[in-house]
Amino acid sequence: MSIEVKNIHKGFGNFVALNNVSLNFPAGELTALLGPSGCGKTTLLRIIAGLESPDAGQVLLDGEDASSRHVRERQVGFVFQHYALFKHMTVFENIAFGLRVKPRSQRPSEAQIRDKVTRLLELVQLDWLADRYPPQLSGGQRQRIALARALAVEPRVLLLDEPFGALDAKVRKELRRWLRRLHDELHVTSIFVTHDQEEALEVADQIVLMNKGNVEQIGAPAEVYNQPASPFVYSFLGNVNLFHGRVHEGVLDTGTVSFEAPEHARAQDEKGVAYVRPHDLEVERYAAGADGIVATLQRAHAIGPLAQLELERQDEKGLIEAVISHERFRELNLKEGETLVLRPRRLQVFVDKPAA
Repeated sequence: MSIEVKNIHKGFGNFVALNNVSLNFPAGELTALLGPSGCGKTTLLRIIAGLESPDAGQVLLDGEDASSRHVRERQVGFVFQHYALFKHMTVFENIAFGLRVKPRSQRPSEAQIRDKVTRLLELVQLDWLADRYPPQLSGGQRQRIALARALAVEPRVLLLDEPFGALDAKVRKELRRWLRRLHDELHVTSIFVTHDQEEALEVADQIVLMNKGNVEQIGAPAEVYNQPASPFVYSFLGNVNLFHGRVHEGVLDTGTVSFEAPEHARAQDEKGVAYVRPHDLEVERYAAGADGIVATLQRAHAIGPLAQLELERQDEKGLIEAVISHERFRELNLKEGETLVLRPRRLQVFVDKPAA
């Protein structure tokens, strides 16, 4: 099922949760709604599900206006952060619940329910827990049971609201890989709310990055990470170093170092910022007259395959983070207190446009 939202607006008192949002969610794909707390992603998910009504706009399911349809008529499966399993029911009965409460004319037979629940338990790899109760399960197991319960009613759309938010980091990583494999098997159109950029980049086919009720950027994970459309996207997707200065005819001058910015060839002495990710900085020992950003190594954390460097700019304009391979770190034999020179392999400059 394809999903489209058109000109969705939603406010709570004076707070604007969604500001005229229009989006397409391709059929069979897993889309991540990504952004900080309060950006509107969960509100949008609830509007698509029919759990919340917009102040204006439409929700289209396969091209048909579903805005006035009750949640039960939208054929949506919903998975919440806190499982919402029935503690007094076994795992089997939890998954069967949605099938048992269907209208009599649509309700499967007991044999069909047993067969379907068994197949779903096998799908989520927990068939050996059918007779257990939710309090006897781990957090990761409970969330997989919640997903099986959502799938039992054969939803045309699967909506997941921070489904792994209550779990520890190791379990989160295991479950998001499992979710990706499950989605590749089922191809149910799915929308996944998260504030964790690593989760979105690893799991999603498409990312919608939201901020303050607006959509900042839409694209494949590699596109939004490598070609951020705004300073917000650059800053939200991983660590970044900022170099402030003035942009004039394609060059950003920070006062101590200049960066080429050919995309701003028409800029005339405008405020600008260069964004550079830590792994996009080349690091060398400083030699007199060397071009680049001169900085003093304050701290090095070299455990595992990468070395993380914290440096202080010699122009006293702040700290810089750089990431190099452990091999390169050992080759340079860097010591804290040494003077180094940094050169960006890749950067992006954004110009502050004066208000019209």
